[in-house]
Amino acid sequence: MRAFEEHDHQKCRQAGIAVAEAKCKAAGVRLTDVRRRVLEILLESHQAIGAYQVLARLQEEGHGSHPPLAYRALEFLVQNGLAHKLESANAFVACAAPEVGHNPAFFICRLCGSVAEDEDFSIARALNKVANEAKFKVETTAVELEGLCSFCQQGCEL
Repeated sequence: MRAFEEHDHQKCRQAGIAVAEAKCKAAGVRLTDVRRRVLEILLESHQAIGAYQVLARLQEEGHGSHPPLAYRALEFLVQNGLAHKLESANAFVACAAPEVGHNPAFFICRLCGSVAEDEDFSIARALNKVANEAKFKVETTAVELEGLCSFCQQGCEL
């Protein structure tokens, strides 16, 4: 889980934008300047960001100050699998695996606010297996686990 590991974050951001461009092109949808900038804002860290925080950044950069600007861009990113909404925080995070359609589980550090996805989808697979056995069709999932990331655990006495 990249968010909780040392990694080249610049490469991480560049890869996120490259995948988004390719995915949008393949789907025949436009990654407008504002949508791209909102994705870049989400990719700046592995932390969830609220819509009003995104709007404030857009406003600082001269993109406007109307809430629909941020909400429409975030909605586009979520609908196209480039970002996720964290229900518990009412905030958004860039998708760690946008090239694969999925319903991830999230690990949220309660101290530093870092967010990581279950990148091997083992939790989603387990939930789908149980649902299939119950003959239940899953339409949406929201699995969010809160605790301490490895960095914060090193700074705490457990």
